[in-house]
Amino acid sequence: MRWKVAILTTSDRGARGERESTSALVIRELVEEELHGDIVEDRVVPDEIDDVMAALIEMSEYHEAHLILTTGGSGLGARDITPEATRQVIDREIPGFPELIRASQAARNIRPALFRGTAGQRGRTLIVNLPGRPKGVSTAMMAIIADLEAAMRKLSGKEDDFEE
Repeated sequence: MRWKVAILTTSDRGARGERESTSALVIRELVEEELHGDIVEDRVVPDEIDDVMAALIEMSEYHEAHLILTTGGSGLGARDITPEATRQVIDREIPGFPELIRASQAARNIRPALFRGTAGQRGRTLIVNLPGRPKGVSTAMMAIIADLEAAMRKLSGKEDDFEE
């Protein structure tokens, strides 16, 4: 099955066209090569909770993405609101993904305590916050890639039980 994946970059400068999201490029490459997914939307929004929430809702409902991966806005900056916006739109949290991300960051000394990202389910869509920097994104994606596919299969009704 080809997974429909959306990428959401949260960045004030990116939304103004002052910076390209190299993290989104890393996500795109890993989704296409490792998950064999199709990117159905790739958007940049400012660090505004309403903009992030609206994008997540649209990506899950209009684009019917199986997976939404966010980058940016998950640190300690004053305008980092991606986890809060995500929690507002999900039906329930899935704490294992951020736990795996933090563990992978700890193994590579990438300051895991500063990553506040979350993950959750909105209907049949899995939403996962990733770090904002390319190295952090790559490390995080490789840590969760196998579990992403298992979760999407479960949420889409393609798998009744997880394989051991």
